[in-house]
This record gives sequence, structure tokens and C-alpha cells, in this order.
Amino acid sequence: MDATFWALVALILFFAVIAYYKVPGMITRSLDERASRIRSDLEDARRLREEAQALLQDYQRRRSEAEREAADITAAAQREAARLVEEARARSQEYVARRTALAEQKIGQAERDAVAEVKAAAVDIAVEAARRIIGERADGESNARLFQNALGEVRTKLN
Repeated sequence: MDATFWALVALILFFAVIAYYKVPGMITRSLDERASRIRSDLEDARRLREEAQALLQDYQRRRSEAEREAADITAAAQREAARLVEEARARSQEYVARRTALAEQKIGQAERDAVAEVKAAAVDIAVEAARRIIGERADGESNARLFQNALGEVRTKLN
């Protein structure tokens, strides 16, 4: 018997031992388990990808809402600032108008006071001048009477 025969016998014996211990079933079971694990991992990866896409869309939606809200807040702040500026402008114009009117009133009152003082000074000067003229031309009693009459007339005109 040659070596080829013994190699054939060893090969048959090897296959018989493998068949006896059911190695092909174990290999098949192992490969099926591995395929199942891979399938499960692929399903998990697909599910995680879908969740990630949903989260991404949610974050993008939230970001766009936040950008819109920020734009609205900015626009509202700009409108409020413009309103405050306009209000301040109106207040300052009103203040200037009030101050101008008050200054005009003070000027008018000062003018009236000055005119009254000038009139009073003119009356005093006229009275004094009349007293001197009358004093030089007339006697004492008639002078006093004329002076009192003239003084009474001047006072009634002033009032």
C-alpha cells in the first residue's frame, strides 16, 4: 500500500470525525449567528442614522426659529430706539418752545417794567420841574395848591 492509499484513508477518516462531531453544523450555526449579529448591527446603524437625521432636522428648525426670533427682537429694538429718539426729539422741541415762551414773557415783563420806570421817572422829573417853575413864578400858597392839583392829575393818569 502506497502513500496515496493512506492519504485517502486519512482523508476519509478525517471527514468521518468531522461528520461525527457535527462540525459543519457548528460552522453553519456560527456563520448564521455572525450574519444575524451583522444584520442586527446594520439595523442599529440604520436606526441611529435616522435618529441622527431627525435630531439634525430638529436642531436646524430650532436654529432657524432662533434666528427669526433674534431678527424679530432686533427689529423690535430698532423700532423702540426710533420711537425713543422721536420722543426725545419731541420733548426737546417742546422744552425749547416752553423756554422760548418763558423768555419772551420775561422780556415782555422787563420791557413793561422799564417803560413803567421811565414813565415814573418822567413824572417825577416833570413834577419837580413844574414845582420849580411854579415856585419861581407864583407865591407860596398858590404854588402849593397848583402843585397838589398837578400831582393828583398825574397820579390819576398813572393808575
